[in-house]
Amino acid sequence: MLLIISALLPVFMVIVLGYCLRHFAVLDASAWHGLENLCYFVLFPVLLVKTLAVAAIGTADIARFAATLLFAIFTMSALLLLAYPALHRYCRVTPAAFTSLVQGATRWHGFIALSMVGLLLGDEGVAYMAVTMALIIPPLNIINVMVLAHFGDAEGNLSQVFMKLLRNPFIIACALGAALNVTGLGLPSLLYSSADIIGSAALGIGLLTVGAGIHLSGIRDHRGLVVFGALLRLLGMPALMFTGCLLFGVEGLPRTVAMLAAAVPTAAASFVLARQMGGDAPLMANLITLQVLGASVTMPLVIWLSQTV
Repeated sequence: MLLIISALLPVFMVIVLGYCLRHFAVLDASAWHGLENLCYFVLFPVLLVKTLAVAAIGTADIARFAATLLFAIFTMSALLLLAYPALHRYCRVTPAAFTSLVQGATRWHGFIALSMVGLLLGDEGVAYMAVTMALIIPPLNIINVMVLAHFGDAEGNLSQVFMKLLRNPFIIACALGAALNVTGLGLPSLLYSSADIIGSAALGIGLLTVGAGIHLSGIRDHRGLVVFGALLRLLGMPALMFTGCLLFGVEGLPRTVAMLAAAVPTAAASFVLARQMGGDAPLMANLITLQVLGASVTMPLVIWLSQTV
């Protein structure tokens, strides 16, 4: 429990710093907008390419592990899409808010996951988490960009959605990273070192922009929606992942890694993507904050479940 809290606390402190910087007008709105663009078009894509290009994905029993991961994310996405008409009609969930719910429930903070696995499970756990990143980052980005393109742009049609996918820097980065990995080219040491320097800025700046986008009144005004979104991510996704582990026979360390990946908060990049593609960015920022807080309570339960049942 203490290890998990110590891993999450620095993340939350950076978010709080971003909130304070915006609240006290240390940077103006145009500066924050510039930082969001930097994250969206440069920092996060470079980080994705660097991570996927060198991810270890050649293990023998990867098929069952992959099936479990994909089962959880596709099932959650399908359930939310099926529930949207009811959420829209009876709970007054707007299309923009729905995109944030989908992102909040399906995307994951890979670098929080990597740091926690390193502390709790060592190098072997880190290797499995790298495989997890290589397997689920591309479909998660495609799913969420498609949802944002459709629900975030009321005038969009299928061809516009397709063009947005082709131009999206996250999709391009995932495709490039996967191609470098599959072909065995990887990244030359010089390029890798440069990408590492650029990519290392993504998490900190991304979290600052998350904090800058927080509106605490939004939590009060949409308290039920924020809590619902946090429960979807912190309890719903682990439940689906555990079901997948049972269905596909994933046990031991791979099960623990899969459950940890399911239980971490949603990605900091979700806020940037929401701002760029017409999602509900303030709701997204509040979902991230509440999930970061809530994960310190739910993650020990998820770890216990994965190792004892």
